[in-house]
Amino acid sequence: MSGSTEGRAEGNGRVYQATGDQYITEHHHHGDPRAAAPDSVRRPAVGRPPVVLRDRSELMARLRTSLEDGGADQIYVLHGLGGCGKTAVASEIFRTATADGGRAGLWVNASDLTSLRAGMLAVAADRGAGEGELAAARSGLRAAADLVWDRLDRSDQPWLLVIDNADDPAVLRDGNWLRTSPRGTTLVTTRQVAAHWWPGAELHHVGVLPREDAARVLCDLAPESGTVEEAAEIADRLGRLPLALTLAGGYLAHQVISPWSMAEYGRALDRGPEADAIELLDQGAEYGSGHDSRHLASSTWELSLAALRAQGLPEATTLIQLLACWSHDPLPLPLLTGTGIGAVLPRARVEMALRGLLDHSLTRLVPGSPRCVRTHGVLLDSIARSVPADRRAPLVAAAAELLGAVLPDVTRPWTREDPPLAPFAPHTRALLRRATQWTEVGPATMARVLDCALRLVVALHRAGDYASALSVAQDAVERGTGLLGANHPALIAIRQRVGRALYRIGRYEEAEAAHRLALADCTATFGADAVETLESCMGLSPVLFWALDRKDEAVSLMRRVVEGRTAEPGAAHPSTLIARTYLLEFTAGPELDPSAGTELLADCRSAVGPGHPITLAAELNHGFTLIAAGHQSRALPLVRDVVTAFEHACGPDHPKTLAARSLLSRVLDEVGLLEEAVAQAELVTDARARVLGPEHPWTLWSLERLAARRRALVGRADPDDSP
Repeated sequence: MSGSTEGRAEGNGRVYQATGDQYITEHHHHGDPRAAAPDSVRRPAVGRPPVVLRDRSELMARLRTSLEDGGADQIYVLHGLGGCGKTAVASEIFRTATADGGRAGLWVNASDLTSLRAGMLAVAADRGAGEGELAAARSGLRAAADLVWDRLDRSDQPWLLVIDNADDPAVLRDGNWLRTSPRGTTLVTTRQVAAHWWPGAELHHVGVLPREDAARVLCDLAPESGTVEEAAEIADRLGRLPLALTLAGGYLAHQVISPWSMAEYGRALDRGPEADAIELLDQGAEYGSGHDSRHLASSTWELSLAALRAQGLPEATTLIQLLACWSHDPLPLPLLTGTGIGAVLPRARVEMALRGLLDHSLTRLVPGSPRCVRTHGVLLDSIARSVPADRRAPLVAAAAELLGAVLPDVTRPWTREDPPLAPFAPHTRALLRRATQWTEVGPATMARVLDCALRLVVALHRAGDYASALSVAQDAVERGTGLLGANHPALIAIRQRVGRALYRIGRYEEAEAAHRLALADCTATFGADAVETLESCMGLSPVLFWALDRKDEAVSLMRRVVEGRTAEPGAAHPSTLIARTYLLEFTAGPELDPSAGTELLADCRSAVGPGHPITLAAELNHGFTLIAAGHQSRALPLVRDVVTAFEHACGPDHPKTLAARSLLSRVLDEVGLLEEAVAQAELVTDARARVLGPEHPWTLWSLERLAARRRALVGRADPDDSP
C-alpha cells in the first residue's frame, strides 16, 4: 500500500490510516464527555421570572411545609401544559429554600440527555466530587448517576434539587437519574402527566391563573398601560395562561416609539384575520433571550409534538390540528368517534393519539358528563397558524362532517324534541371562524360548515335564546357571504333566521327589512312558489301582523304559504300544519268558521300526535279563536291544558309557555276570575322582564295588561284587550 497518510480530524471526528493491517476497537458512551457544564447549578435557569408569583398559594404552602418539616426522601412533580408557569413555581420555592430554609439549592435543565448529564455531574462537583471521579463518569468508566446520588446522599447540607423541563421522562428513567435521598428533596417540572413515569412521587397539576391574578400579572409587568379591568379582559382573551400573559406584558412594557395601552393591545388581539395574535404575542419575548422556543407562543408546544413524533405518534399532530378547528371549550369525546375522522386520521390510531396529547398535557380530560377534553385557546391558535396549507381544507371538512354527525337536523320543524346542543355550540362557531380564516377552504366545505351553523341557530331559537341565535346567524352570514354569495341556499336559510330572531327580540323594523330582502332574493333566485320563497313569506307575516299592524298583507302572505304548501307537500304535512296554525291565528274573529280550528286540530293529532309542539300551538291558537268569537267558557279548559303542556315541555320561562299563560290571563279576566287573571299576568310580566328585558315591547305590553287587570280587580273597567 502506498500513498500519503496526511488525514486530519476535527471535533469528535477520527481518521485512521496505516500502511499495513490495522485493527481498531472503540467504546462508545452516551452523551458528549466534553459537554460543557452549565454556568451555574446554584441559580435557577429561567427566562423572565415573574415580578410577583401570583396565585399558587395552596401549592406553595404544601411545598414550603415539606421543606420546613425537613422533607427528605421525597420527589414532587409539577406537571401541566407548556407555558402554565411550572418553572416559575419551582424558581420561587428554590428561592424560599435557599434564602429562608438554609438549604443548598441545585438547578438542572433536563430538556435533553446532554443537558441533564452535564447538569447532574455539575451537581456532583458542587457536592464534593473530585476531578478524577468526574472524568471517570464522563468517559463512561464509572456510572454517572451513581456518582451524583452518592455525593447527594453524603452532602453535609440539606438540599433542594430542581430538575426542570423533564418533558421526556425516559431520559431520567433510562439512566436512573431520578432517585430519593435522605439528605434532600427533589422537585421536577414536566409536561408529562402520565403517573407511571413518576412512581412514588407526589404529583401536582399547575394550570392557568384565576382571572384576578392573571390581570395582576399584566399589571405587574406593565403598570402604566391600563386598568386592572382592562388587564382582566386581555387575560380572558389569552386564557389566563402565564406564558401568554408574560409575553403580552413584556410587549406593553418595552414599546418605545409608540406605546400601546392595554385597550389597544386587546383590540389588536381581536382583529381576526387582519392580525396574527400569536405573532403579536411573540413580539413580547425578552430582548436578548435568543428566542428560546420554550418561551414563544408560536413554538413551545411544537416541542411536545416533536417528542410524540419521535415516539412513533405522528397522528398526535394531526389530531391536535383537527382540535384546532374547534373551540377551547370542553369538546365531547363522542365527536371523535365518527367515521368522518378517517378522512384525516386512521380511526384505529385516534385513541393512541389522544392518549399521547393527554400525557404531554396538550389537552386534558374534563370531569362530568358527557366526557370531554379541553385544549387551551392560545395553543389551538398557535397550532392552527402552523398547519400546512394543503391540510387545511381536509381538516375543516372532517371537522364539519364530525359535527354534522352529532348535530341533529333540528331545521325540520316537526322534530319531536330538541336534544341538548349546548356542548357543541362554541365548536360550531369556532369552526365557522376557522373556515373563513383559512383561505384554502372551498365553497363545498364552507356550505357544510354553514349547515352546522344553521342547525345551531334553529336550536337556539327554539330554545328561546333569541339573542344567541341572532349573534350566530349574523356571524355566519358575514363569514359565508364572501365565499358563497348572499343567495346561496345555505345563506338564504340563515338570513331568514336573522329576520326571525330580530322580530323575537323586538327590533321590528330591522326584522321587516331582513325578511323583505330575503323574500326578494328568494323570488329572484328560486321562483315565486319555491320552498325557500314561501319560508320567507311565513317569516315576514307575523312581523307585519303583530308588530307593524299591516294585517291584510300578513294574511295575504300566509294564505299564499298555505296554498303553496297544500299543493306540495300536502295539507297534512307538518310544515303545512304550521302555516295553517299561523293563518288560524291571523283570521280569528266572530266571522271565522269554528270548524277551521277543529279540522286543524284533527289533522295535527293525526299527523304528528297529541302533545307535539305543533299540536300544542294549534290548540293554543284554536283557543284564541274561540275567545275572539265569544266562546270563553269553551276556551278556558283548552288554554289551561296548553299552558300545562308547554310548561312541562319547554319550561316556565319559555316564550311559548308565556304566550299561552298570557292568553290564559285574558280568558280568566273575561270570565270574571279576576284574582287568578292577575296572578297569571304577574307571572308573565316577571318572566318576560327577566328573560327579554324590561324594555322589550312584549314586556311593556305585559305590564299594561297587568295594570289593567289590577284595575279591574278593584272595580274599574278593563279596556278592550287585544290579542
